Amino acid sequence: MSLPAPTDPGRTLAIGDIHGCDVALETLLKELVPRPADTFVVLGDVVDRGPNTKRCIEIIFELQKTCRVVSILGNHEEMFLDAIHGGRWQRTWLQNGGVEMLDSYGGLVDDIPVEHLDYFRSMQDYYEIEWDIFCHGTPYFDTPMEEQTSQGLRWNRISGREPPHGSGKRVICGHTSQKSGLPLVFMGYVCLDTNAYGGGALSALDVASDVLYQADQSGAYRGDLPLADFEIHFR
Repeated sequence: MSLPAPTDPGRTLAIGDIHGCDVALETLLKELVPRPADTFVVLGDVVDRGPNTKRCIEIIFELQKTCRVVSILGNHEEMFLDAIHGGRWQRTWLQNGGVEMLDSYGGLVDDIPVEHLDYFRSMQDYYEIEWDIFCHGTPYFDTPMEEQTSQGLRWNRISGREPPHGSGKRVICGHTSQKSGLPLVFMGYVCLDTNAYGGGALSALDVASDVLYQADQSGAYRGDLPLADFEIHFR
């Protein structure tokens, strides 16, 4: 009698701030070879700054046909959604990458497809699994996730000295650009914004194996990097 084939448990992979870097995103996904059982967590700031926000959203839509995708709302998506309704962030958004986003669609908000707008509006504040919290910003360590404000969810920057979150879970975040192109890793935290649009890399982390993968906008790739190699230990 033959034994049943083992069930694919799937991977949970977090992707840092994409910021319109379509070549980096496409390269990374090609190397990771998404499987139906996988979950990809997009940590926010898909839009703005880089050359092709539109293509990045199209790539994410293609990924959704293969596996589960969880998309977190970043501060740039928050500014964008506010700006298109005439809110207070309109000028700030345009000055911080909004022009580049619009250019990728043809130059006008009216050029953005409805399904793309629906995607931005569907993004969630955070995502949790057994041992990890996924969030764009750096949440207040002493506040449960369901009580976090927009400031903690999308705007707080990480310093490298935050106490672990009160839940006991590791926080995997973006938002604070690491100019080194390397993740910031210390007790209870991993920041995956590795400056993709500014000449760094786009990073993805397999959260079960703690293995890092990176690609840049030139199409260069490097993978199977142990996360422990980047960890900072404080005395």
